[in-house]
Amino acid sequence: MEAKDVKELYEEIESLMNQEVKLQGWIRNHRKQKEFGFIDFTDGTDFQTVQVVYDDKLDDFLEIQKLRVGSAIEVIGKVMKSPAKGQVFEIQAEKVVLLGDSPEDYPIQPKRHTREFLREQAYLRPRTNLFGAVFRVRSVAAMAIHEYFQSHNYVYVHTPLITTADCEGSDQMFKITTLDLNHLPKTEDGQVDMSKDLFGKQAYVTGTGQLHGEAFAMAYKKIYTFGPTFRTENSNTKTHANEFWMIEPEIAFCDLDGLMNIEEEMLKFVVNYVLEKCPKEIAFFDQFVEKGLKEKLSKLVQAKFTRISHHDVIDILKKADKEWEFTPSYDGDIAKEHEKYITEYIHGPVFNTDWPKDIKAWYMKVNEDGKTVAAVDLEVPGAGELMGGSQREEDYDKLMERIKENNIDQSTVDWFCNLRRYGGCYHSGFGMGFERLLIYLTGVDNIRDVIPFPRTPNNCEY
Repeated sequence: MEAKDVKELYEEIESLMNQEVKLQGWIRNHRKQKEFGFIDFTDGTDFQTVQVVYDDKLDDFLEIQKLRVGSAIEVIGKVMKSPAKGQVFEIQAEKVVLLGDSPEDYPIQPKRHTREFLREQAYLRPRTNLFGAVFRVRSVAAMAIHEYFQSHNYVYVHTPLITTADCEGSDQMFKITTLDLNHLPKTEDGQVDMSKDLFGKQAYVTGTGQLHGEAFAMAYKKIYTFGPTFRTENSNTKTHANEFWMIEPEIAFCDLDGLMNIEEEMLKFVVNYVLEKCPKEIAFFDQFVEKGLKEKLSKLVQAKFTRISHHDVIDILKKADKEWEFTPSYDGDIAKEHEKYITEYIHGPVFNTDWPKDIKAWYMKVNEDGKTVAAVDLEVPGAGELMGGSQREEDYDKLMERIKENNIDQSTVDWFCNLRRYGGCYHSGFGMGFERLLIYLTGVDNIRDVIPFPRTPNNCEY
């Protein structure tokens, strides 16, 4: 007999009632009584567990009673209507076989554990209700992203994780080398001789797939990358990590307005997809993690996204009858408190456009005023910034000016600049941190709890 998934059991329950099934999974909880016992059984394919009931008519009743939480078991039994309230069915066991034992000191016992404790047990925490739900939503949201882009004729591009292109600033990028750090070769002027390294030059672990993505956008019109990125930022906030995942589309023949249309459509698609595919998980988060989560997500799918310039945002902030921790500035970035206020003021998601040139990246298109760039951040209620993008500078000469202004080593991005010379066109792209999206989708407010094995300052366990 082939084993059934718990998810299949719930989906096919009407046809399986009174039928014999085989299940393979783990004991979540085990309640023992003198003549019978109850096992909360899970195999991870569904958020819900299955109750397995056994009694002393089984020859190995006493052996089954010894089974501990966390153990892997195989169950053969009949699907029966359950007399318990709120439970449609249960499995009346005919056979329970131990496949993998678990000791008494198994860390994930059926009680409430703090998230801090579970971070220390990151290799076991997917077995809990909370993290079982979080990482299932992560899987579904990833599928939604691929589904959206694939259904809109985008090509999925695997950009390199090892790069020599300095896009985010080399101080933000991890350096990699094959040199012996205890015996570094030196040049005549005492510098490390990177020509002796594997690649013959300084290489980095990528901080973005954007530059390489633009090269493919010039061939396929619409592309997206979706993979891990790395930053050296020594930050211990709830929203920063040194390894995280990014979604980065690049679209040829697309200006800033077109880009905002895509951002809005994509986000609404993903949120709606998760609402449809993960109703049990969303209901759990709504009850135990963030009250009103389902309503917040449903509102976003129906919301009108307002478009407003950075200058006008600062106007609103300066006129607000409010004491700011960080004073709003026409020449500066906006803080979390500003993002929260502006989405509440607008009553919905806000596209914040046309940012000061000097605080944005060198590859962004400079507007006609010479002071701002065609950049956009999307701020959403309850989360703040979710996406950041821009129209890219397609003029070769203007791009070269920006490179000089920002002291970028031209030799590391000459190929990128040449894209403007060989059939270049106006184009745009954006980036969205996948974990930031997951924080928004689940209400779990710490990035360490929405990525399987977090990499943050002083934390590189497992």
